[in-house]
Amino acid sequence: MEAFLVSITTISVAEIGDRTQLLSLLLAARYRRPWPIIAGILCATLANHALAGILGVWFGSLLKPRTLEVIVGISMIAMAIWTLKPDKLDENAGAAGAMGAFLATLTSFFIAEIGDKTQIATLALAAAYPSLLAVVAGTTAGMMLANVPVVFLGKAFASRLPLKAIHIAAALLFIVLGLIFLARAYWSS
Repeated sequence: MEAFLVSITTISVAEIGDRTQLLSLLLAARYRRPWPIIAGILCATLANHALAGILGVWFGSLLKPRTLEVIVGISMIAMAIWTLKPDKLDENAGAAGAMGAFLATLTSFFIAEIGDKTQIATLALAAAYPSLLAVVAGTTAGMMLANVPVVFLGKAFASRLPLKAIHIAAALLFIVLGLIFLARAYWSS
């Protein structure tokens, strides 16, 4: 349960203002069809985070537990720094031509998530926790919590969020998680 709760909390907060959330806004404005967009976000996130999680489990199996705790702790602190840098979306990122809302969302969301901080956090969490299913379910649920309101409420919702404060809160969350992992590594010796 800890893996799920840490994953959902970390990702839902870190996703606010992220480029994939901006992409959700762009897709909602372009297609005005929330359900296919939400389905595309869900499918793309499940596929992307499952792959990141599998890679994380493999990576975690190569390391001693203490080394893994240190790497995850340091990566969470690095994520805190990355979170403070606001994302911007390329104007052409949402262009999908004649494809429907679902396929446009599925492909653009999957591609935008490659190398994104939420994907890297998923990899790190999967390396740290024994339950791949709990991590992927948590990170996917976190993505949905952050993106579904944007799809439904669009620009009115996005313009009212205190993004700077949310980025600071997300960075603090990553720092706390990083320090917890580092403390566990220190006390496990």
